[in-house]
Amino acid sequence: MRLCGLAVILTVSLTLAPLAADAQEAGKVWRIGTLDYGSQAPRAHLWHAFRQGLRELGLVEGQNILLESRWAGGNAAELPRLAEELVRLKVDLIAVASTPAALAIKHATSTIPVVFMSVGDVTNVGLAGSLAHPGGNLTGVATLTTEASSKWIELLREVSPITSIGIVWDANNAAAVV
Repeated sequence: MRLCGLAVILTVSLTLAPLAADAQEAGKVWRIGTLDYGSQAPRAHLWHAFRQGLRELGLVEGQNILLESRWAGGNAAELPRLAEELVRLKVDLIAVASTPAALAIKHATSTIPVVFMSVGDVTNVGLAGSLAHPGGNLTGVATLTTEASSKWIELLREVSPITSIGIVWDANNAAAVV
């Protein structure tokens, strides 16, 4: 979990560094939209790491940034409406957690910069053209990719004499790798 948190902070830092520099110079209050497929309490650790990364950049909620947070509560049908709401608010950046939320934002805007975390295989679900050349307005941390999964299996075989591997996934989840 520490590596995931570090990756999120690094991604946020690289994406928001220009905002921090401008905020200190111009005194602008930046509006950052957040969208999550889940409910607030179970995913609090992700958003805590996000806020911590912002603070480390000198971006403090209520001082030089304003967070517009939206939660779908596990209801995927709510995501398009919430994504459109953030776009209508004309936020400067959108941070999303989960593949369904990232897909909803991708359909809602192609101009607002988007940082995602805790998403699945970004190339298979259409969030990026490829890992080498993602294109578009989205960037972030993918927790599972087809390429990385095969490497994990190779590593597992090197350290353990396994002969078979079982995989469980939800075929209705856009993040599932088949």
